[in-house]
Amino acid sequence: MFQAMPYDGTRSERFESVLSQLGALMEGEPNATANLANASALLKLSLPDTNWAGFYLFDGKELVLGPFQGLPACIRIPLGKGVCGTAASERRTLVVGDVHAFPGHIACDEASNSEIVVPLVQGDRLLGVLDIDSPIKHRFDDEERRFLERFAAMVADVI
Repeated sequence: MFQAMPYDGTRSERFESVLSQLGALMEGEPNATANLANASALLKLSLPDTNWAGFYLFDGKELVLGPFQGLPACIRIPLGKGVCGTAASERRTLVVGDVHAFPGHIACDEASNSEIVVPLVQGDRLLGVLDIDSPIKHRFDDEERRFLERFAAMVADVI
């Protein structure tokens, strides 16, 4: 049984620990749903002050809700719409300090005030996005962006 490792070191050491835990959780598991479910649970457990952590998967046309931790969410997001759809269509990480100021923001949870979305890609192929929301404005910084990009790359390698 998996048990999260408590970590009292620096923030970057904690991020390294989470990446190590992610690798251990996914090692040898071929099922994408199982890996995404565990990855979203690990993130929700590991990132304080977040209210949603999960995945939207690209079905060839739009983003469709995948495994997540948090309140029920929007099921389908068109490419180019909202933070998730924009990050997916541009294939770049978006860190939004105040989602209410983002043009076309899709409010799935009214409590969310900031968001980070990291595209999941293999080569040139879009697989989906990693989406994390927080009730705190400007919650996500550059160090966390780099960590989550590494996290997303590890997930993209196994789904």
